[in-house]
Amino acid sequence: MNKRKQLRILIARIDRIGDVVLSTPLPREIKKAYSDSFVAVLVKKYTKDIYLNNPHIDEIIIFNEDKNGKINFWQLVKTLRRLKLTYAFMLLPNERLNWILFFSGIRTRIGVGHKLYQFLTFSKFVDRKKYIPLRHEADYCLDMVRKIGIGPKSIIPEIHLSHEEILKSDEIKKKLTPNGEILVGINITSGKSSPNLNLHEYKNLIQLLANENNYKVLITDNEPPNSAKNINNASYPNIGLSLRDSIINFNALNVLVSASTGPMHICAALKVPTISMFCPLTACSPKLWGPLGNESEVILPEENYCSKKCPGDPHICDFGGEGGIDSEIVYRKVKSFMANTLNK
Repeated sequence: MNKRKQLRILIARIDRIGDVVLSTPLPREIKKAYSDSFVAVLVKKYTKDIYLNNPHIDEIIIFNEDKNGKINFWQLVKTLRRLKLTYAFMLLPNERLNWILFFSGIRTRIGVGHKLYQFLTFSKFVDRKKYIPLRHEADYCLDMVRKIGIGPKSIIPEIHLSHEEILKSDEIKKKLTPNGEILVGINITSGKSSPNLNLHEYKNLIQLLANENNYKVLITDNEPPNSAKNINNASYPNIGLSLRDSIINFNALNVLVSASTGPMHICAALKVPTISMFCPLTACSPKLWGPLGNESEVILPEENYCSKKCPGDPHICDFGGEGGIDSEIVYRKVKSFMANTLNK
């Protein structure tokens, strides 16, 4: 009997932190189906830390861009050819990457949607069918493995910490909360990827929580805006850190408060509880982008808020005005959420 040829698969996700976190179920589900398969990921340099220490990954390849957004096209082709890949999943449509995968000699290449460059390179595709029915982004990503006959069992993302990193996270928590305080992370920015509270509301939320004797507040942004620095009663543990060191700090939290953004997905993958502000519009909805696998609460504006107050672009919405979301609403949600969590 002929020996089955080893599957050698590339997962390419060259976009933002949250998107990369939501790609982490793919290698796990591939390895569950084919334990002897070879799985590599192609990611940008600043997101590689999401896949460090992942037992389902055999190699991490960096999609490096210079300051002008250019990459060494043929060097990357050479690197991928060396791996003798049999499948490539392109989770974000990208013409340059499409041609790199084509010239890399990967026989089966699967992308998203119907792009002309995919047609010209004989690429296969998965179709999201205008998000009807609406599913989670992680589930849409797994359509790639379904395309090659793998039936995934779970869509839950995961980030793996080493034993040493867990110990380091525990030490950080002890240092920050010497009297057993509740450690609340607040991520102020969202990269304009989703609706978000304005800075005034965040400052008010921080003061409300800091007035509680048993709460310790951390601002978890790696690069908080200048106007958000030096807020009284808040610490800034992630400024200037690598993403991996920030991940270790996120793991120390009791809860993260944020809009729908990358740190929310990091915490969900670490099983850290989250409280997140969301817009109900399809492109931003929690059904598509919500946290997975952790204890979580989602805060939405009132039912008719969007029809009355939506600015037309959900990425500039700050939930302001009647029926929206403000610091008092979030503060009460944090208090009730932590009370319920601690009583379990």
